Amino acid sequence: MSAFDYESQAGLFSAKGIKFKQKSLGYRRFEHAAEAIRFAVEELPSDMLRGASLEADDAVYMGWEIRELYDREDFPLERRAKPPK
Repeated sequence: MSAFDYESQAGLFSAKGIKFKQKSLGYRRFEHAAEAIRFAVEELPSDMLRGASLEADDAVYMGWEIRELYDREDFPLERRAKPPK
């Protein structure tokens, strides 16, 4: 994946449908893409993340791409500690 501007504004869209009706996010705007990415990965249930999309800098990233952006070494925000197994 090429360079990504985590400081750009971003919109996060979630999947809508019967399965997600009660938890549907719809659309949410973030001042920084990094905040949207962290929210999507850490707050959304995994099935909603799969159906989510992030729009930043005139590009669209789907659920698995959002996860890749979160996992990159250059992700600028602190990640939530993983719970012990």
